[in-house]
Amino acid sequence: MKYSFLTFLSGLILMTFVPLSSQAQVVSLNMETVIALAQSEAPDVLLANTRLKNSYWRFQTYRSNYRPSILLEADLPIFNRSLEQITIQGGAEEFAQRSFMSNEVFLSLNQEIALTGGRVFASTGLRRLDLFNASAGQDRVSYLSTPVSIGFNQPFFQFNRLKWDKLTEPLIYDEARIRYSEEMERIAYDAVRFFFEVYRFQIILEGAQFDKNNADTLLEISKGRYDVGRIAETDLLQIELSSMNANDAIAESTLNLQSATEQLRNFLGLKSVSTFEVKIPDNLPAVSIDPGIALEMALKNRSKTLEFRRRLIEADREVDREMKGSGFNVSMAGSLGLTQTGTNLKSAYSNPLDQERLSVGLQVPIADWGRAKARRETAKSNRELIQMNVEQEQINLEREIILRVQQFELVKNRVNLSKKSLEIAVKRQELTRSRYLIGKIGITDLNIALSELDNARRGYIDAQREFWVALYEIRGLTLYDFVEGKPLIFEPETN
Repeated sequence: MKYSFLTFLSGLILMTFVPLSSQAQVVSLNMETVIALAQSEAPDVLLANTRLKNSYWRFQTYRSNYRPSILLEADLPIFNRSLEQITIQGGAEEFAQRSFMSNEVFLSLNQEIALTGGRVFASTGLRRLDLFNASAGQDRVSYLSTPVSIGFNQPFFQFNRLKWDKLTEPLIYDEARIRYSEEMERIAYDAVRFFFEVYRFQIILEGAQFDKNNADTLLEISKGRYDVGRIAETDLLQIELSSMNANDAIAESTLNLQSATEQLRNFLGLKSVSTFEVKIPDNLPAVSIDPGIALEMALKNRSKTLEFRRRLIEADREVDREMKGSGFNVSMAGSLGLTQTGTNLKSAYSNPLDQERLSVGLQVPIADWGRAKARRETAKSNRELIQMNVEQEQINLEREIILRVQQFELVKNRVNLSKKSLEIAVKRQELTRSRYLIGKIGITDLNIALSELDNARRGYIDAQREFWVALYEIRGLTLYDFVEGKPLIFEPETN
């Protein structure tokens, strides 16, 4: 089904111009309008938008990890005046009073390297040190400058988080986007269910009122017949009981309709509407769903397909983490730059000296009493378990699609059968009522005909509801509109 902006707008206009002073505000809605309202204004839509926005910003955070970052660091100031242990000439230790203030600022540019898991950087900085010597009456000021410094930090044989994030994070965001479409279809599915609950009890109430009118008419006629001795007292009592049952049916149907209306109103997030008058589509769409196409669309459009891939990748990632996290590791860090010191800024930047640093770190496990092996084997076992679960869930998904399509074909046939049954029941009731009025049959036969009509009417309503609910369930399972012949992918605003 195609829900245009005009459909949504018409629903809003209907609600906007209902007189607010009215005691019972009645809004006439069709199924398309209810779905359009649900997919735009229902509280569940706000939750779906929030979840998608959360996923969007998580994805943006992931992308930022692969871009350079600029960082300004400063300590302004660091002041220290205390007695501290110091080393004096000859290697002896003594306590002395120290009084100084340090100010430093550094600006750095950092870039993560996803291919290797390392980091490169460039920085510049300046530090000022003020030494206070109150007893001697002399203060000293010195500067340490680092005009430029470039370097790297590279681990070897270690877990590379950035490499694995490149494989999983785009899948997580694509899952979220498709899951949003699935949630929108779930909202449409729920809208259809709530819509038909209102329609069902609306028709049942109309039928109960019709039965009540018939019962009252028959009661008046039967009283006249009883007075002239044409019917027995037991028949009259049965007709009176039918009239009382009709009153009870009206009360029950009214209560059920109010409950269904409240559910639909809360689902749509409406506050000012108290009564709905719903109208179902005049004709059912001529739709035939091929199980093969439905399965193909489900595997192509559903978030489950991406979820299966992501879970397998995450299982491989955990194995890689355990394999590299407890084994032989080597890391290397180095930097190359210029530096100088002086008593003023000019001298601190004059004739800078070379500054080189290089370090190599080594980690060799000797004995951990089997802990690393146990963790590796646990990760491998979890991967095998996830693989089996994914395979079984995929089989279950395929079976569910095939089953739902087969059930839909049965529901289609049931609609035609129930419609024919209703036509027959209406005609039989009319003939039976006419025969009762002329005294050809008794009240028992008439009650049977009325009961069959009520059952046929409810059966037809239920069949229509099952048809639309089944159709929208298949739409949600496949994210494909088989009536319009197009995928159901929503592209909402996220920024």
